[in-house]
Amino acid sequence: MKTYNKIYESKQFKNIREIIDNSVDLYPNNTAFIIKQKEGKEVKYKNITYKEFKDQSNYFGTALIDLGLKDKRVAIIGKNRYEWALTYFTVLSGVGITVPLDKGLKEEEIISCLVRSKADSIVFEKEYLDIMKKAKEDKNVKIKEYICMDDIEEVGITKLSDLLGKGKETLEKGNKEYLEAKIDEEKMATIIFTSGTTSMSKAVILSHKNIASNITNLGYVEKVYDTDVNMAFLPFHHTFGSTGLLFFLSNGATNVFCDGLRYIQNNLKEYKVSVFVCVPLLLEAMYKKIMAQVEKQGKTKVIKFGVALSKFLLKFGIDIRRKLFKQIIDNLGGNLRFIVSGASAIDKNVAEGFNNFGILTVQGYGLTETSPVLTAENKKSMRIGSVGIPMYNVEVKIDNPNEDGIGEIIARGPNVMLGYYENEEATNEVLKNGWFYTGDLGYIDKDGFVFITGRKKNVIVLKNGKNIFPEELEALITTLPYAQENMVFGKPKDDDLLLSVKVVYNEDYVKEKYPNMDEEELKEIIWNDIKEINKKLPNYKHIKNLIITNEPMIKTTTAKIKRFEEEKRL
Repeated sequence: MKTYNKIYESKQFKNIREIIDNSVDLYPNNTAFIIKQKEGKEVKYKNITYKEFKDQSNYFGTALIDLGLKDKRVAIIGKNRYEWALTYFTVLSGVGITVPLDKGLKEEEIISCLVRSKADSIVFEKEYLDIMKKAKEDKNVKIKEYICMDDIEEVGITKLSDLLGKGKETLEKGNKEYLEAKIDEEKMATIIFTSGTTSMSKAVILSHKNIASNITNLGYVEKVYDTDVNMAFLPFHHTFGSTGLLFFLSNGATNVFCDGLRYIQNNLKEYKVSVFVCVPLLLEAMYKKIMAQVEKQGKTKVIKFGVALSKFLLKFGIDIRRKLFKQIIDNLGGNLRFIVSGASAIDKNVAEGFNNFGILTVQGYGLTETSPVLTAENKKSMRIGSVGIPMYNVEVKIDNPNEDGIGEIIARGPNVMLGYYENEEATNEVLKNGWFYTGDLGYIDKDGFVFITGRKKNVIVLKNGKNIFPEELEALITTLPYAQENMVFGKPKDDDLLLSVKVVYNEDYVKEKYPNMDEEELKEIIWNDIKEINKKLPNYKHIKNLIITNEPMIKTTTAKIKRFEEEKRL
């Protein structure tokens, strides 16, 4: 089977400290992070160079070891910010084991994760102070050191800024324990809880080797420059977010933080963002907004002609896309050149649309258990609808394929996890003879491109034995301009399942397009569009029940719909 060629040069990394040290050697004065500081109405920006980042990591690491945390477990919770990244890389570069926690977890879930992971310390932002006080009272929580990212005065809480000062003093007195710490690349480096409620979530164990191999392999296929500006949007507690940040740091790029979903467009302009890693839901919303503006301005035909013309010229090596669609690119900040979409499948029209505008948009596929990337597209290997071909030295194949070649996707390589923490039964279910069983269904075409058809556990099995992949139907419904999100499911009826869909409509779009329309009339319009989709499908795939709402669905922090909880709510 075809695998990725090494289309770019990439340094072989064995551990995370090596990655950061390499960047400090190559790009000491490059800006690693820009931090926005608000003082009343005044906004200031603080630039932190790679050398300063490494120095602060050395101070912090020295102080953490001084607190007795060598080889201990340090949990981290908070929004994406500089102190989060500093903690993560500091702990991994010579202190011990990281336990990144989902900032969206409820109080009882946070405390449960601290207990389950046997965390010895936690670095948190001030918003979690009340939960930390509850954790202190819980006899099952074994936290010895509570460290706040913010400068708060609280008994029993240490300030991160104080530790930087103390660590610097200790280091300057000649304490080199952190600097000289040995790293075992094969052992547990991080414990990451998968999405889901505490009782259902599993704790994935990844090693330095797992993560570092993924960074090396990404370097072979995706080009990032030391002049690039990356907006660190995906939550760092998620492997896609933290590995993504590490990849940009390995290339000397500048990293900035988003002020929130509502401010993405402003932030793209503000920081002159050139690379952006995000989830499909966001990209699809951005694209729909662009196309709605195009339609409103009566430029749909002009854009279609421009796309056709630029595609024709590309055949002769002439690329005029960024000049032709300058207005659209300017609305996205003017510098955006590269988008990576992951976490779930993107509407293929959206991916193709951004590429048509001259913004390289690629899909990747992977899981927390694979550190995370298994397959990815790049500028030389793209196929609409696919998630690319396997990374270098990662094997991917289809287990027990049906007559259409669809079966469970399984993989093996240096990026596959060590296992689930203290859960041998669950580990043995997914790791068999060196292969990791993803639980995702798909097929591989003759050129080695991987296509995802759905999640094994989501398949709807009808009484007649027919299998429905809800993701396939959801992709069709996503193309409807008002559909913000949707979920296809089997509603029990008699002794069978009624194929149903819940559609969350975009209120702003509906108000503008159909002013003064009530929800029943809107439902009729949506139902007619669903019937048109049904006409293109075999009878057994026809959707026969529709629910509409303007309330967002229950989702994970990476915007995946929690199907089980949604169905329970319905």
